[in-house]
Amino acid sequence: MQIAAFQPPARLLLGPGPSNAAPSVLKAMSQPLLGHLDPLFVRMMDEIKGMLRQVFQTKNDMTFPVSGTGSAGMEFCLVNLIEPGDEVVVGVNGYFGARLAEIADRCGARVTKVEAPWGQIIEPQQIADAVKKVRSKVVAVVHAETSTGVLTPIEEISRIAHDAGALLVVDTVTSLGACPVKIDDWKVDAVYSCSQKGLSAPPGLSPVSLSARAVEVAAKRKRKVQSWYLDVNLLSAYWGQDRVYHHTAPISMNYALHEALRLVLEEGLEARWRRHEQNHLALKQGIEAMKLQIASQPGHQLWQLNAISVPAGVDEGAVRKRLLEEFNIEVGAGLGPLKGKIWRVGLMGENSRPEVVQKFLAAFRKVLADAGYTPAKA
Repeated sequence: MQIAAFQPPARLLLGPGPSNAAPSVLKAMSQPLLGHLDPLFVRMMDEIKGMLRQVFQTKNDMTFPVSGTGSAGMEFCLVNLIEPGDEVVVGVNGYFGARLAEIADRCGARVTKVEAPWGQIIEPQQIADAVKKVRSKVVAVVHAETSTGVLTPIEEISRIAHDAGALLVVDTVTSLGACPVKIDDWKVDAVYSCSQKGLSAPPGLSPVSLSARAVEVAAKRKRKVQSWYLDVNLLSAYWGQDRVYHHTAPISMNYALHEALRLVLEEGLEARWRRHEQNHLALKQGIEAMKLQIASQPGHQLWQLNAISVPAGVDEGAVRKRLLEEFNIEVGAGLGPLKGKIWRVGLMGENSRPEVVQKFLAAFRKVLADAGYTPAKA
């Protein structure tokens, strides 16, 4: 049987991730393979660690990419810090906060959920009230909730968690490389992200960073980490100075991440954050001119993931389908209680550009007009 080589179309990926990768990142992936313990690959690993520290704004020694997607980074942080019976407080204001709570529960933790309506932030006072009731070992929150487009402030939550003696775990899957992430300033103990959103590399790696306190907690566990693959006590020997074999790292994906991080730092973090903000504001201005609005909480709306409310009488699925089939533009649907109520439009990394905003708005206006929606009737 003969099967033709797969030829994917050139989509504009404006959903919740992945975003389009920079051409030089894709080119990097086509470079010849090296062994995962080759001296040149090991040198590149050190460069990746150094660049990740800059992008995370941290001096944490234990900073490296986990081989796996962002969910692997989520599991990495939780399985290393939680033992059965530990009290864990989790902020749940969307799909990924709920996943944090699920993984903590699977670790055997006694989970206290601090909940807010989807599209609203987790208020610091909610965390303060929770840690007064339970002696929490870990407080976990999502910085940028991908399912709702809301950005929860971290600094005050961090102070509350540490005053209560807890470790702070933060999900930056949709924030790293697209808006301010300052791990040392915020005193975050464990953080994870992904390669395919603000960093604009393909999916497959999850940058993580652990504070010295978190590393000590993992080292002094009473029980082995439930995941051999994600055990930091083993991974540290591979990503640290010893270079002891642990697993075969995804070589080409590390090439891609190296190039993606290089591009981030070449642009400059402040400039990159400002670019994401400006393009978010341009998109927001465009949809407001169409009498549409961002669904997430005012004052806490993500620049890189825009949750646009679906107007009455419009079939949101039909709009997404036509954008994909006729314009090669992918946008995301709502999840959970927001299913059918929002479009999730990502302007992440490589895709956060004025010409991308203009292209999307032009296609979006046409599709909505053909669906019978006009601003004059809104």
